[in-house]
Amino acid sequence: MVSGNPESSTGQAPPPLGPVATLVRLGAIGAVLLVAAGGFAYAGGWLSPGRLTQDRVIDAFERQNGAHPGFRRNHSKGVCIAGSFDSNGQGAQLSRAVVFAPGRVPVTGRFALAGGMPYAVDSAASVLSMALRFALPDGEEWRTGMNDIPVFPVDTPQGFYDLLVASTPDPATHQPDPAKMQAFFAAHPETPPALALIKAKPPVSGFAGATYNSLNAFRFVDAAGASTPVRWAMVPDQSPASPDPGQAAPTDKNYLFDTLAAQVGKGPLSWRLVVTVGQPGDPTADAMIAWPADRRQVEVGTLTIDHVEAEAAGNCRDINFDPLVLPSGIEPSDDPLLSARSAAYAESFRRRAGEPKSPSAVQVDSGQESGS
Repeated sequence: MVSGNPESSTGQAPPPLGPVATLVRLGAIGAVLLVAAGGFAYAGGWLSPGRLTQDRVIDAFERQNGAHPGFRRNHSKGVCIAGSFDSNGQGAQLSRAVVFAPGRVPVTGRFALAGGMPYAVDSAASVLSMALRFALPDGEEWRTGMNDIPVFPVDTPQGFYDLLVASTPDPATHQPDPAKMQAFFAAHPETPPALALIKAKPPVSGFAGATYNSLNAFRFVDAAGASTPVRWAMVPDQSPASPDPGQAAPTDKNYLFDTLAAQVGKGPLSWRLVVTVGQPGDPTADAMIAWPADRRQVEVGTLTIDHVEAEAAGNCRDINFDPLVLPSGIEPSDDPLLSARSAAYAESFRRRAGEPKSPSAVQVDSGQESGS
């Protein structure tokens, strides 16, 4: 994730973005991962003294976005959602996870903008995220955070940290220092190709029409113990309409969230969970590289969202959407960003849990449900 959500409220399609502008747009991808994001430490002692730690990563988020006590350090602006997931049973061929057995399980989640600004102005250029917690009947949980971009702009925790530091706005100009950004690109020549893929993604008109990608690879383990590399995406049943460049600029600073609430008020929204099956040689440790388009895809069920509410005590506000909270049958891949995200999410949660809470910028009629 890159830092710095744009705060333009023009509502018009943005002009073509160069590498620096694209990075600023992503968050900032400081979602993306958050997707992005969150955190950075390799498993097995990577967080050793003198090396990159989750504390340093979260400190970098705070330097970039300012102090916002009580809020997530990334994906700060968001709204709570709830609904259900209906499995069609097709996922059981790949994973023994209970979530893929035929049937329905309850889901709690959150839509958010990438970046650490809880009062950012909604923009058509924003990176959108969907985080979910599946509550399984055997007491297990599956938590996942996805973003509406096709790949991640860096491939290691150190690269993510370097990007956060380089893209932190200069206090005098309130923009990233071009010299620091150029130095980052020189040290990370792998980033521009990923940014080109991100920039090529057509913008969508809101949360309902976006496709949300896992970005990281995972492994599904079936009943016989066979392990398969996978990525997944939530693909909307709603039309992914693009913003109309001829439309007047929205005056509502929260128009993406308000539109979502209005849509759910008229009827449930749904997404199909589509699993992409990797083949030998497909990279599982690099979220910057997309797998070939001809890979087998399996539609394993439907997510239905029928409830939206403002963040408050007891709902999604207090959930850490740690991507390594996985049920039996789903395992992490060798992607170092996964353990990094988990570590940073935990540190962000620890800090905000002990801080006073302020109202979210997004307020929704209490318990707005589909059809209400």
